[in-house]
Amino acid sequence: MNDSTLKTPIVDIGINLMHRSFQQDREQVVERALANGVTPLIITGTSLRSSVEAARYARQYPGKLYATAGVHPHDAKHCSEATLNRLKELAALPQVVAIGECGLDYNRDFSPRDVQRRWFAEQVRVAKELNMPLFLHEREASADFTAILKEQQVQKAVVHCFTGNRQELTAYLDAGWFIGITGWICDERRGKDLRELVRLIPLDRLMLETDAPFLTPRDLKEKPAEGRNEPALLPHILHTVAQCLGKPAEEVAQGTTATATAFFSIGSGGKGEAEQV
Repeated sequence: MNDSTLKTPIVDIGINLMHRSFQQDREQVVERALANGVTPLIITGTSLRSSVEAARYARQYPGKLYATAGVHPHDAKHCSEATLNRLKELAALPQVVAIGECGLDYNRDFSPRDVQRRWFAEQVRVAKELNMPLFLHEREASADFTAILKEQQVQKAVVHCFTGNRQELTAYLDAGWFIGITGWICDERRGKDLRELVRLIPLDRLMLETDAPFLTPRDLKEKPAEGRNEPALLPHILHTVAQCLGKPAEEVAQGTTATATAFFSIGSGGKGEAEQV
């Protein structure tokens, strides 16, 4: 699985490690990531339940695993003031490094759009109140998404799994936000435009992620069992990004790792020892 000769460890800023597909081999997935130079890993919280689970699991691997705490727009219909209060409690834990995954999704509309907007704005307020970065989701909702963030003058935010167009990317970069790139860029069909757009992203705004178990790189020579993505495959994504940028892979590794560690305040000088949830 290791196609990397990188000297610099790389950070996977988004892995759905609590997903049921990892139920049988979660520890092995973490160990394979470490063996492939992918560390730390940041577990994505997408609901109150998964955020609690992510924080608990990350506690077992201090300095190697971290977590986010938030409610995905798909689950916004289940949000309440009590949810926000619990997210604040989670955010106080040293292993929790961002609020999210939160945002807007007008593609599937699993939650009504007005409900999505309300609870996205509320989570943005929580992040501002706690001075924490935001881990964001946006799909076919760029105008409302941008308006909510600008209204609250958000500066420290990463738009995770970016697959949008040039206008959206330019708007996000102009606002000072960061961009997360996944294995979508390894798909010669769906990722064609992204392969061009990634050149517009400076290394000090660029981060890498697998979004595992989703978005398995399509161009892998050896397909993983059952098609499941995992963080050990992040070096493959990095090499593709480096090729698109016309830069050495090691330079991209150093740049994206420095960006991620500073953004999430992890590593040396970052958050302290993990605590009980």
